[in-house]
Amino acid sequence: MLVPRSAWLTGYIPDLPTPFNAAGLVDIEAVAVQCERQIAAGAPALVVCEDAGEASTLSPAEQALIIRTAVDVARGRTRIIAGAGSNATSRAIELTRRAEAAGADAVLSVVPYYNKPMQEGIRAHFRAVASSTGLPIILHDVPSRTLRPLADETIVRLAESRQFAGLRDGSGDIARLMRLSCALPPGFRLLSGDDPTAFSFVASGGHGAISQLSNIAPDLCRTIFSTCRQGRLQAANYLQTRLVSLEFCLSRERPAALKYALSLLGLMEPYTRLPIVELDEPAKAELARALTVIADEDQIETAEA
Repeated sequence: MLVPRSAWLTGYIPDLPTPFNAAGLVDIEAVAVQCERQIAAGAPALVVCEDAGEASTLSPAEQALIIRTAVDVARGRTRIIAGAGSNATSRAIELTRRAEAAGADAVLSVVPYYNKPMQEGIRAHFRAVASSTGLPIILHDVPSRTLRPLADETIVRLAESRQFAGLRDGSGDIARLMRLSCALPPGFRLLSGDDPTAFSFVASGGHGAISQLSNIAPDLCRTIFSTCRQGRLQAANYLQTRLVSLEFCLSRERPAALKYALSLLGLMEPYTRLPIVELDEPAKAELARALTVIADEDQIETAEA
């Protein structure tokens, strides 16, 4: 059965962090609060259990619980994309099947990391994952973490199957968007996975971004995207400049910086799991200053407001 292309896969999609309590357990109530806030802001989809969600420290049972919670909160109002990647193909298949059983609408599957497979191995990995599920698969290329990039030719070959719905491109290579746009079938979605270059990616014709930043300022990100789509690039760029300091802070220590920012907004505690630790005091102060640049009533509300 052919999987339809994902027209909904567009705009700024938040990569949600996983909130923990002081005992190190997943804070399901805070997961629900995050999901509801993003849905109210009009998020086209939510990503859970991915890199911002510290997926590598979550057990399969915790991942399933988080996915089910997001699905239950969404109630069909938005799509739920579950991270289901691994450097072991068998584990990626297991996580994908668990995500499907938990009700996810799509999975985000990263290039196998650490073991540095050849491109043929990467293709075989993703095809094996695809054969294990009926869900759409979004490829995730983040060479800074995986060491082996997802080659353009590999993306084009995988996209011949309609089950591969799009690419989260964390390479930061804007020229790649131009190269791929002409080579991919209609309906395949190209999304930035790199907040510092996401604006340029969208302004150059990308379909959107899977973003840390949209966790903090979803309304502003949505406005930037719609303004770009209207061709008002100067206005969109003006709004984007207000996010530069915050982007810089978030990109240096992820997801600890994101969690601390959300704690300042009263949305979660800043707890992380080892080997990630909380920000030091100078980094906290810098991040708090960056938040003040966009903390007005039309963009975000701080916990003290």
